[in-house]
Amino acid sequence: MKHHALEQLQSVAEVDQDYPRQAMSRSERLERWVELLERHPGRRLSTLHQTEYQPARERAAMRSNGSPISVAFADPVLRAAGLENDSYGEAKRFFELTDHQLHRVICYCHFGETLSAATAAHHIRKALSGRQRGMFIRLRAVFDR
Repeated sequence: MKHHALEQLQSVAEVDQDYPRQAMSRSERLERWVELLERHPGRRLSTLHQTEYQPARERAAMRSNGSPISVAFADPVLRAAGLENDSYGEAKRFFELTDHQLHRVICYCHFGETLSAATAAHHIRKALSGRQRGMFIRLRAVFDR
């Protein structure tokens, strides 16, 4: 997929910035992401390196071609709902995930260089269902927001 700045698009097409965004709940957005990943469950997706060690600003800007986040960004439905790019920070904002939840989906330390789309979908479903183990993880989620 080729990405262009809005200014570049306006030189070749009429861009309607007032077009209403599709309203989707958090659950609907996460379900859509899972569905996209489950279409090709064996697909290998790239991870992001050491998300937990990056300063917040740098972590927010992290991205990788062929990541679970880029699968979401390639979807016109999620883009119409407001997904603006395929960065870590945008996925965190748009899908309303904590750093801990997104870390479980995308970080190299859990999967190595790549993970299957099915594995990413599994971890997104866990975030969707709100299943978290132990009091420590629940406390951590409070501080990750």
